Amino acid sequence: MRYLVTGGAGFIGSNFVRFLLRERPDVEVVNLDALSYAGNRDNIADIMDHPRHVFVHGDICDPDTVARVIKRVDVVVNLAAETHVDRSINSDTSFVRTNVVGSATLLAAALKLDVQRFVQVSTDEVYGELPWFDPENGDSSELPKFTEETALAPRSPYSATKAAADHLTLAYHATHELDVIVTRCSNNYGPNQHPEKLIPLMITSALQNRPLPIYGDGLNVRDWIHVTDHCRGLLAAAEKGIAGRAYNFGGDAERTNLSVIEDILEILDRRRDLIEHVPDRLGHDRRYAIDFSRAQSELGWEPSTDFSEGLLKTVHWYVTNQEWWKNSDSND
Repeated sequence: MRYLVTGGAGFIGSNFVRFLLRERPDVEVVNLDALSYAGNRDNIADIMDHPRHVFVHGDICDPDTVARVIKRVDVVVNLAAETHVDRSINSDTSFVRTNVVGSATLLAAALKLDVQRFVQVSTDEVYGELPWFDPENGDSSELPKFTEETALAPRSPYSATKAAADHLTLAYHATHELDVIVTRCSNNYGPNQHPEKLIPLMITSALQNRPLPIYGDGLNVRDWIHVTDHCRGLLAAAEKGIAGRAYNFGGDAERTNLSVIEDILEILDRRRDLIEHVPDRLGHDRRYAIDFSRAQSELGWEPSTDFSEGLLKTVHWYVTNQEWWKNSDSND
């Protein structure tokens, strides 16, 4: 069995490639990454010489490169994407190119070359936002959550491009009967995440006793999932998913951004007055929450990492890998 993993030098991608090589000893992985700001050779340094891993430096928008790497591939897992909402607000051109045109290029090649399965990795942000709820002061089990049947209502340029790619992927199934799966996941955290994202930004800033900027009142709610749990979900979807369906993956860990930052400060024994409230992000979604019951029933998947434990391990990783994140930050 041979997988093509696009974006395999990024945060989720590098973790997934490593997970795949570890969990499936019969699998070979072709890893295609353009090595943009979020793709980093250091993320895959430990597996560059792995006998079942081949790295290709290339762009998913280039039809010739895609055609070359997708030959004799059984499964494509498309993790290549521009992902940071703030960047998409400042300029959406690269987001449209990579997230939409790149996905279209991959889908066309997968159809032409008879790929067995195409997994499009998306985000819960395509659903829009949910009514606000304080997860620290009540039970959210009766409140609405995103299901796979929730209408897509993206509210940022980033999420709009991901929604477009989702629609295009599912259209390839309806029109061409290509075997596709779409996965939508809540906020990931864990090792190797680019320092611009919330959790690594707060950890690295606190380690340097710099201000910790938080948008608005800091009470926007996100559901957090450890990247390893997400990797397990992606593999389950690739192996067990029903063609033409979407699957949600969540961590069952709703938190306000403010409470996450306070937890990080407590772990690092830093002062709370490092928190600095800044003007809110444009169109900032108030709450995300994931219903992953379909993944439970059809894939036998559920999250296994407790958020408090996962956050502690994540903080420890950034403490002990300061050269990695300082290099990542300087290359941005």
